[in-house]
Amino acid sequence: MALKLADYKTTVHNDWCPGCGDFGILNAIQMALSEMEIPRHKAIIFSGIGCSGKTPHFINVYGIHTLHGRVLPFAQGAKIANPDLEIIAVGGDGDGLGIGAGHFVGAGRKNVDLPYLIFNNAVYGLTKGQASPTLRLGEKTKSLVTPNTSNSVNPISLALISGFTFIARSYSYDVKHLKNIIQRAIKHKGLAFVDVLQPCPTYNDINTREWFQGKDNLDSQKPTPRIYKIEETGYDGTIHDETEVNEKMSKILEFASEWENKIPIGIFYQNELVPSYHERISENIKDYFARPPSHQEISDNGNKPLAKIDRILNKFQVN
Repeated sequence: MALKLADYKTTVHNDWCPGCGDFGILNAIQMALSEMEIPRHKAIIFSGIGCSGKTPHFINVYGIHTLHGRVLPFAQGAKIANPDLEIIAVGGDGDGLGIGAGHFVGAGRKNVDLPYLIFNNAVYGLTKGQASPTLRLGEKTKSLVTPNTSNSVNPISLALISGFTFIARSYSYDVKHLKNIIQRAIKHKGLAFVDVLQPCPTYNDINTREWFQGKDNLDSQKPTPRIYKIEETGYDGTIHDETEVNEKMSKILEFASEWENKIPIGIFYQNELVPSYHERISENIKDYFARPPSHQEISDNGNKPLAKIDRILNKFQVN
């Protein structure tokens, strides 16, 4: 029997603040899984810490709520152990680009086949609104005593230089667009990053829903939304051959620099010419896809260990 959208929802009470962008992201993930008809026993949502960390509680698939900043190592480990699973990693901008920034960069080097969604609201929402790594220098949200004194991290630029092979951005209040982006990220063969812009109605009184809609300009009779879709401009981020890479990378940096009055969303970059980490492993372990670690027996009936991980350990050996 075909699964319906309702099958991917749980009855766990959701205590996110009214108006939080997390609701749109949650709905988009559930819709993406439903439309792709991904079996629930084949999907796992990994999350970090913060408001977004609760996401696995509300999606009726396997879920693992991990440690602060460590969602990518957990998710990558699961995907390497069982490449047949659909793994989705989610986390906040503070979780992923603060304490988790080192893992973010390290993940790009490997290109493990999974999508990573960052819920980006520029504040630490769960811990009362401190400035996150994506809050702009000099901005002062309602919970800050003084304006932010640190430069901001640009997630798109960081993903590009780290080696992510799929880089996209969407907006939590455009659920249909976000759902489509998530589906493309899941289908991508390699490490995908989706930067999801969202308002925090409780602590970020700068980047509000009205701000994204352009309604903060009171002198304008007809507000112009800041958000625009790059696909509507004719841009295609797909890499068809290596000669396109440098040109596309330059264009991505242009998109990444736009913010105050124009904010692009869409797929900035998709390069499937780069081998995934699983393909790299299979070059040394020929039967890796047929017999990944999760498919091997750990012990016999007498609890005698049977697993042999010498080949995997040799892969990581330092000479």
